[in-house]
Amino acid sequence: MKLTLSLAIGLLGLVGLVLTAAACAGQPPQGTLTIYSGRNENLVGPLLQRYAKDTGVNVRVRYGDTAELAATILEEGDNSPADVFLAQDAGALGAIAQVGRFRNLPESTLRKVDERFRSPKGEWVGLSGRARVVAYNTNKLKESDLPDSIAGFIDPKWKGKIGWAPTNGSFQAFVTALRTTEGEGNASAWLEGIKKNEPKNYSNNIAIVDAIGNGEIEVGFVNHYYLYTFLRERGEKFPVRNYHPRGGGSGAMVNVAGIGVLKTTKNGPAAERFIDFLLDKEAQQYFAQETFEYPLASAVPAPQGFKPLASINAPKIDLSSLADLNGTLRLLRDRGVL
Repeated sequence: MKLTLSLAIGLLGLVGLVLTAAACAGQPPQGTLTIYSGRNENLVGPLLQRYAKDTGVNVRVRYGDTAELAATILEEGDNSPADVFLAQDAGALGAIAQVGRFRNLPESTLRKVDERFRSPKGEWVGLSGRARVVAYNTNKLKESDLPDSIAGFIDPKWKGKIGWAPTNGSFQAFVTALRTTEGEGNASAWLEGIKKNEPKNYSNNIAIVDAIGNGEIEVGFVNHYYLYTFLRERGEKFPVRNYHPRGGGSGAMVNVAGIGVLKTTKNGPAAERFIDFLLDKEAQQYFAQETFEYPLASAVPAPQGFKPLASINAPKIDLSSLADLNGTLRLLRDRGVL
């Protein structure tokens, strides 16, 4: 599987790519499946190609930013050509579900994933888990030096030592969770407190982890999996590790990349089969081994060294409630963070 997927990456090209199974598998196509994907082509393209080859379905993919694709689906309404929406985070799935654009998934599919990682109404399901962590420099800090929750980072002793990426979607999803669990006032106060500590702004999580490793900053608010790319490339001596806040809260949340079938689908059976394919063992192992995300189904274990999902003190939150990105953007602008 791994070799096939690696080779497949090199075969993928244009954003509007059409994967034709007849050419790949020598069998007649079984209809067409149109996927709007907020996940990067290099990341999920090999899986989509594998599905096309295995099933004889023609797969058409539109890649783009998750939030922008969600807005496109809402604008297209009943005229959307999309069968499936594959999203980078649960907030976008919640936004589509909120206006009734998803059809319910079969119970057999939903049961494959723990209920906290899927829509409570059965409209979408998580495929892989993405934990928020505080990455820290191991040459300067021990885990015991870190506060119980992200609230502790407003302490003046962290002035000039923090990195964050306010324009990044995963950070904005975290702030949305903070607003949901702690309230607007507390979220605002936390942003103000961190601002007073003069955090360094970065464009993305990769830049934050790199800066921590270089000693430019001591801690940063990121998703868990970026560290493992650095460890794979630079070895175990790379001086950064992840901390899942022991006190829980939004700083320890586990978001998901997930998927739903749109009511506009013209090929419901292929759409549902595609979701089951992504929840089967092979695809779940791919997420664990290639992208360092938490597998959410098929009893596939997390990669070695990961903190078990059950041990993370994540907040109890309906991930569909993370849909209010606009409210988060307003708050970030009002506080001068954006």
